[in-house]
Amino acid sequence: MNRKMIRMTSAMLAGALCMGLASCGDPGNGGETTQSSIKVGLICLHDENSTYDLNFLKAMDEAKKQLGLSDDQVIIKKNIPESNDCKEAAADLADRGCNIIFADSFGHEPYLLEAADAYPDVQFCHATGTMAHTENKENFHDAFASIYQGRYLAGIAAGMKLNEMIDAGKIKPEEAVMGYVGAYTYAEVISGYTSFYLGAKSVCPSATMKVNFTGSWYDETAEKEAATTLLSQDCVLISQHADSMGAPTACENAGVPNVSYNGSTKDACPNTFIVSSRIDWTPYYVYAINCVLNGEAIKVDWTGDLSTGSVVLTEVNEQAAAAGTQAAIDEAAAKLKSGELHVFDTSTFTVDGKELTSYQADVDTDPEYTPDTEVIKDGYFHESEYRSAPYFDLNIDGITTLNVMY
Repeated sequence: MNRKMIRMTSAMLAGALCMGLASCGDPGNGGETTQSSIKVGLICLHDENSTYDLNFLKAMDEAKKQLGLSDDQVIIKKNIPESNDCKEAAADLADRGCNIIFADSFGHEPYLLEAADAYPDVQFCHATGTMAHTENKENFHDAFASIYQGRYLAGIAAGMKLNEMIDAGKIKPEEAVMGYVGAYTYAEVISGYTSFYLGAKSVCPSATMKVNFTGSWYDETAEKEAATTLLSQDCVLISQHADSMGAPTACENAGVPNVSYNGSTKDACPNTFIVSSRIDWTPYYVYAINCVLNGEAIKVDWTGDLSTGSVVLTEVNEQAAAAGTQAAIDEAAAKLKSGELHVFDTSTFTVDGKELTSYQADVDTDPEYTPDTEVIKDGYFHESEYRSAPYFDLNIDGITTLNVMY
């Protein structure tokens, strides 16, 4: 796969982009993209009010600094829905000279693929997608990070808090029930809440969890209501895979510990926020943009992890967390990096009362979600190894779902 610039007319080649450059034009025709000439586009589903999109925006700011790019070399489009609007946004970015375009939401993928067909000399990088490794387009790529590692570590913080509550006599061991606000019943969400639960259970064996879905990635009212429902069902700690302050606010109002996602909520929720995990997209942005600058191929399906700095946790809020939480997180993180610990170790969970020895996952996504790849070997489920986007979709024992939202 060759890295190419967006196609230029002969008039453009004769214009300002070539002035003062040692070489210019389409790399496929012998030219090169330089640090001063490259343009980067970013398409976001929402804006800064969404913790999810804010995470991408902050990462792009950091990547811009690391690469020495000016403000006018990065063009950002916000509040672009998962519709043909995404294709139109991508086309506009390409027409404005972007050499590489990123999009941040799962549902952007089919529209970004259409844009990739229309602009073969522009590189398109899609976060959280599933189709690049089967589409085999030279200018279309998917990326994700092993966020299940971060959620597992955040789960350890939750389990430590449950133990503190048990030891203080606030709850009985059997009352160590966590709540989780989820967006959809996609594998990405299931993988996330399962890894969080397994992290908690690794330190608090009596922990169980209830999951309440909202049917939206970002709906503050629905997320707050979902958390309130979980609190009414005796959940003593709440976490989430949703993008607003709805659930953290409900926890702060109720005085219930909260593990958030995509950034600290300490300022707004100082008494209940424990820790947050997130994907840092900066390493991927820098990697992919450097590939364009160096004329190198971008990986079709890229996966970051703790070791690449792509999976990170905020500082632990000592005001709300149990004593020893940071030390427990650090110990587990070291084992995850070394391979001594695997999040989805099949000896640590059961499905319908049985330990799994085999499972066919839907890795090569098709409309029927047909299982196609054996993903259990060496005693653990190999998440995000055969495709960057999560494919763990098992309903394990100890987790109860209150509703279903697709």
